[in-house]
Amino acid sequence: QVQLVESGGGLVQPGGSLRLSCAASGSIFSINAMGWYRQAPGKQRELVAGITSGSSTNYADSVKGRFTISRDNAKNTVYLEMNSLKPEDTADYYCNAFVRRVGEFQFRRYWGQGTQVTVSS
Repeated sequence: QVQLVESGGGLVQPGGSLRLSCAASGSIFSINAMGWYRQAPGKQRELVAGITSGSSTNYADSVKGRFTISRDNAKNTVYLEMNSLKPEDTADYYCNAFVRRVGEFQFRRYWGQGTQVTVSS
């Protein structure tokens, strides 16, 4: 089994910052790409940021210049540093990872349970 556990969400005022973390654990052989998605009420889940195993990154246009994704391969953890937060960033944030389990050859996509981010004064 592989588990992804997010942390770091909460309530923050507009202009504030939060740092999300997502740690993968279990029978992991290797992890390829990792990423963060978000889903606001009544909206579809959307990609926020992604990072490859070689640390190449991509971002949604709406968060470029404000959010930074990074990873610590030794800890199987991906981070999302969020600055200059806006009310429209309010959503449930989910991490995902493409994981190759011990004893297997293919990569499978796993999701975390989500962490809520609310930006409000």
